[in-house]
Amino acid sequence: MHSSPHFPLNIGSLYPASVSSVHAYQKVQRECMFTCSLLDAAAALCIILSVFLTGILDKYLDEDGDWWEAKQRGKRAITDSDAQQILDLHNKLRGQVYPPASNMEYMVWDTELERTAEEWAETCLWEHGPAGLLPQIGQNLGAHWGRYRPPTFHVQAWYDEVKDYTFPYPQECNPYCPFHCSGPVCTHYTQLVWATSSRIGCAVNLCYNMNVWGQIWAKAVYLVCNYSPKGNWWGHSPYKHGTPCSACPPSYGGGCKDNLCYKGACVCVCVCVCVSLKHKSRAA
Repeated sequence: MHSSPHFPLNIGSLYPASVSSVHAYQKVQRECMFTCSLLDAAAALCIILSVFLTGILDKYLDEDGDWWEAKQRGKRAITDSDAQQILDLHNKLRGQVYPPASNMEYMVWDTELERTAEEWAETCLWEHGPAGLLPQIGQNLGAHWGRYRPPTFHVQAWYDEVKDYTFPYPQECNPYCPFHCSGPVCTHYTQLVWATSSRIGCAVNLCYNMNVWGQIWAKAVYLVCNYSPKGNWWGHSPYKHGTPCSACPPSYGGGCKDNLCYKGACVCVCVCVCVSLKHKSRAA
């Protein structure tokens, strides 16, 4: 086994601090693999050095270290496109709340939250869970059957509960809904716009014969979105009213984008190392 000289890539790009930052890594990985193929090498390793700004790889592997391997096998429970659209719509809606928010944080994709959402979606249970995780995360659920609807259909429906919510504290809608109240539900909306819930991960699963409020849906498309830090704390408003970005946490360094507290882009320096696995054959 031997290594070729380090082969610099023409990266030098700025990537948003969102799900696309993981996609940026994948893009660089593909470029590195292609470069190595030109050198007739059998493997490639691309090392990314993240310069500040969000640490795009801190959630790249789950605690078992097999996130990349699992996703390479095509087992991801949500497509890149759907994940990006869900994230983009969340940030768009969070940036347009009324009255305006002074401390609304830009939301980023979290692969660990995606993994836990996937695990729960696979149960096909129309209830929040698992119980042991709920004290640490927020969670919104959506399901439909019949004609195709994108996951963003449910995200918009969650936000539209704003019609039943009165800022700053719930009046028409009780935060303990839908379990201990009657009338309209608005806790999907309040979780979606909870200012400090800055990370999200979702999964989609096709559930057969799913029991939804006593009705059996033959083929239900089940969406689970997990949020962290969790929102919907009793007695608290989802955000502070004021001039956008005027009350952002210090960690954002004064950054503001589309009325959201924003940390900026991720600057990455990549080194591609091509490794040849060829070896001389030996005669018997």
